[in-house]
Amino acid sequence: MDLRETYGIGEVSKIAGVSTRTLGFYEEEGLLKPTRGPNGYRRYTPADIDRLQEILLLRHMGVGTAEIPRALSATEDERRHALAHHLETLKTEHARLEALIRTVETTIEHIEKGTPMSDKAKFEGMKRGLIEDNEREHGKEVRERWGDAAADEANRKMLNLSEGEFERFQELGRAINEALEAAVTAGADPTGEEGERICSMHREWLGFTWNFYTPEAHRGLTEMYVADERSTAYYDGNVAGCATWLHGAITAHAR
Repeated sequence: MDLRETYGIGEVSKIAGVSTRTLGFYEEEGLLKPTRGPNGYRRYTPADIDRLQEILLLRHMGVGTAEIPRALSATEDERRHALAHHLETLKTEHARLEALIRTVETTIEHIEKGTPMSDKAKFEGMKRGLIEDNEREHGKEVRERWGDAAADEANRKMLNLSEGEFERFQELGRAINEALEAAVTAGADPTGEEGERICSMHREWLGFTWNFYTPEAHRGLTEMYVADERSTAYYDGNVAGCATWLHGAITAHAR
């Protein structure tokens, strides 16, 4: 093989718009099998790039990592049907984004011109604002790990929250952060009773946007909290170590 016709992992990361961590994950799962150059570095062939493009498309369609090998070998009719379903999902997301744009425009007009804005519109704007912030800060990582379908469903569930549910969601978020800061400051053990209590609170908080729950998914989310600098910064904003403490509590008590 002529290595001049291959790509390094950094080049592939830029071409595909995914992190090197994601490429490594796909290799660990057996989805991609790059060759190794004389120096031991990964080298990706044009065929590997084609396969990566198919993998990413399937992930955007919500196909789980374990299901991708079977999906790659699907018939043309099966793939056409799957693409048609994905198209409908994209149209739904497009409509959501258009509604978000209208809400933001109305909010700007309210701020700049004093145009009346109903309490209902303000409430909807708050929910859409949270979704927009989350997509900007963590959307890429979430969609790479769990797929577009799961991310879009979480957004839809947020938009459907009643005013009371939304208030409880925000209240829980504040309570979790305060409890974490107190626990870390006091040197509490995350595997103890306080860790179990905070784990339960965090699970309830997730329930406002998740349409399913598994301990594995819960633990996986908090792994992202400690692996992603932005997530860590959110929890460690006032007291360092909160993200790691929460990860320890969830690891010990999620069930």
